[in-house]
Amino acid sequence: MIRYILEPKGYQVDEAGNAQEARQQLSLRNYDLILMDWMLPGRSGLDLTRELKQNVRQDSPPVIMLTARSEEVDKVNGLESGADDYITKPFSTREMLARIKAVIRRGSGTDRGKLVEFAGLSLDPGSHLVAIDGNPLHLSPAEYRLLYFFMTHPDRVYSRNQILDLVWGNTVYVDERTVDVHIRRLRKQLAPSGHDKFLQTVRGVGYRFTPTNRL
Repeated sequence: MIRYILEPKGYQVDEAGNAQEARQQLSLRNYDLILMDWMLPGRSGLDLTRELKQNVRQDSPPVIMLTARSEEVDKVNGLESGADDYITKPFSTREMLARIKAVIRRGSGTDRGKLVEFAGLSLDPGSHLVAIDGNPLHLSPAEYRLLYFFMTHPDRVYSRNQILDLVWGNTVYVDERTVDVHIRRLRKQLAPSGHDKFLQTVRGVGYRFTPTNRL
């Protein structure tokens, strides 16, 4: 059904019936987006998403999770596994198309500018490479966009709504909890080097990126 909806809209679609087939497809081609069903036979889409994000390449495609599991805890688990968006069934064709366009647009929107660096943490918008003291840091597309935003807007507090508007593109499909989930994931990536201290919570307001020259 999804294939028949997407192909007339100009999308080229490949299908995989289980996690193993999906891994084979991903090894053969580069994709702009993965639509991931949670309830895959054999191995869940949640586990596969987590694996893909743990071993992510810098150009790894974003993931939209498709699932009938609509509880808040399920949505949080899906986002924390690495998914960039989360659609609960049943959903309308218009909603799915709008979310696909938004996620693909967000994934390709931050691609210009000069190298930004603070205390050994560097981000190159031209190549989408992030490194700490020269060692590559593999981030999901959402984590990359967040880090780019904070590194180019240091020392200023932003509310969750402002971050949604400026990073996710003012779409009604993403809520404030999404910001908290991705902030937590980004901090986890930065923690081994101590750079997670740059990303500060301002209680009752939002978040601030305050780099220092020394950790």
